[in-house]
Amino acid sequence: MNKDIKTRDDLKLLVDTFYEKVNKDDVIKHFFFHVDWGKHLPLMYDFWDNTIFYSGAYTGNPLNAHRKLSESFPLKGEHFKRWEQLFFTTVDELFAGTNAELIKQRAASIGTVMQIKV
Repeated sequence: MNKDIKTRDDLKLLVDTFYEKVNKDDVIKHFFFHVDWGKHLPLMYDFWDNTIFYSGAYTGNPLNAHRKLSESFPLKGEHFKRWEQLFFTTVDELFAGTNAELIKQRAASIGTVMQIKV
């Protein structure tokens, strides 16, 4: 059985594995062609660290970032759905437990808000 998400290193593994899948996915990979991974990945580590462990590591505005992205590459419901599928699959492959379920719940909530507001 997989262990739960307990540390920032666990989150790094999750984020790195997830984006490996994203970059191979025909539905959403085009949104990430322009990404500077050296900047984006640490930002995502901070985002999820703050989201799960309330670390205070992330202070950005993901809604504004996604609105800006959507101006160039319109974000649609199917894109959010595919992102969520890949994220949930990655979580389930790597982890099991309270925080694993929590990160999926938070991801679903964030995705719903993004769809409404972007």
